[in-house]
Amino acid sequence: MTSELRRLRNYIDGEFRDAADGRTTEVVNPATGEAYATAPLSGQADVDAAMAAAEAAFPAWRDLTPSERQKALLKIADAFEERAEELIAAEVENTGKPTGLTRSEEVPPMVDQIRFFAGAARMLEGRSAGEYMEGLTSIIRREPIGVCAQVAPWNYPMMMAVWKFAPALAAGNTVVLKPSDTTPASTVLIAEIIGSIVPKGVFNVICGDRETGRAMVEHKTPAMASITGSVRAGISVAESAAKDVKRVHLELGGKAPVVVFEDTDIAKAVEDISVAGFFNAGQDCTAATRVLVQESIHDEFVQALAKAAADTKTGQPDDEDVLYGPLNNPNQLAQVTGFIERLPAHAKVEAGGHRVGDKGYFYAPTVVSGLKQDDEIIQNEVFGPVITVQSFADEAQAVEWANGVEYALASSVWTKDHARAMRMSKILDFGCVWINTHIPLVAEMPHGGFKKSGYGKDLSAYGFDDYTRIKHVMTSIEG
Repeated sequence: MTSELRRLRNYIDGEFRDAADGRTTEVVNPATGEAYATAPLSGQADVDAAMAAAEAAFPAWRDLTPSERQKALLKIADAFEERAEELIAAEVENTGKPTGLTRSEEVPPMVDQIRFFAGAARMLEGRSAGEYMEGLTSIIRREPIGVCAQVAPWNYPMMMAVWKFAPALAAGNTVVLKPSDTTPASTVLIAEIIGSIVPKGVFNVICGDRETGRAMVEHKTPAMASITGSVRAGISVAESAAKDVKRVHLELGGKAPVVVFEDTDIAKAVEDISVAGFFNAGQDCTAATRVLVQESIHDEFVQALAKAAADTKTGQPDDEDVLYGPLNNPNQLAQVTGFIERLPAHAKVEAGGHRVGDKGYFYAPTVVSGLKQDDEIIQNEVFGPVITVQSFADEAQAVEWANGVEYALASSVWTKDHARAMRMSKILDFGCVWINTHIPLVAEMPHGGFKKSGYGKDLSAYGFDDYTRIKHVMTSIEG
């Protein structure tokens, strides 16, 4: 019963609050399919309160020295480490992910990323001051933007929250962050941690649904709207933000091509690609899910990949042998199932292609071959543990097919030929090109795409710059 569920609350102006009108929504553990908490279904009054708090807190936070903001970010990173097990437990309940992999693959990079942006706060860059016109000195000021409205996704709730708040706070902005309505638990815990370190109003969390996010973006207060989500959601945010000429940061979908040439070490490529395709149940916009294999090794590669899929295990969070957990919600399970059910007659399911069990939203590791470039499953993002395979004849066809989708976030090339790898990295129209690997990310390097994958960068100094504005100051030096 709802009365027995844990109650999550918004965090606004330094305190936890229910939604102003008392509305809530149930939060379901996708590994069990059962509700474990309620969260506020925030409305306009809650958005107004959070924006007012962030706006009031902005001048003082903006005017801190970079070193003071750095100290705060470093304290946040330390607190994340100290309370890692709490964060892991919340995230596992949020998502059903394997506990061990959440501990090893998410918490360390999150802490590292916060510390990176703590350092970035003291590394502001601009053109050197000087006399670019006689008698006048020009200087560049790099300033925070203001209040940032941020919407995080459900595939990596905890890590994507870090990608949002860390550069924003480091640059001197204040934040109103909304987690997905299906995964609010870890973000509410993050609010508790950050709230004990920064002044009230600097960091606010409001829970809610699509309409809550819309109200945030359409609000007059934020100077920037940032979202990680679907293309549909990104277009809606861009349209809404345009009415006030807000700055927009969009990290949207992906359909990463994985181009495998005939000189590749097949066993090594299959091992790495299967992990990069199935990790997190394929719920990753950079996942290695669209494989293009040179025709001379196609059959051997498909056979090996199908075996790797059959050997890959999904299951409950406490099972140490599983690579991934459930899909996030019933709608996502229906979406993945629908792609497989609608496969054309020429496609062949080499492995998987079915739900696993009747408890939770688990889906088997799946490999599909025999596909054509204009097939739905090639052109559209599945966002599930499904790897497709196409056979290409030569480098030109590989490039044509790799670039022949509306997404442009990430890609990879597998070859021992250095010159070919360099040619491919130049012509592949994606924000990242990995060579003989797929999916590693580091705080120092940017993450972000082109075309319908959005614009703006996460991570790196480029991501930090996105949360600043440039002001030119010119002064006369003559008497």
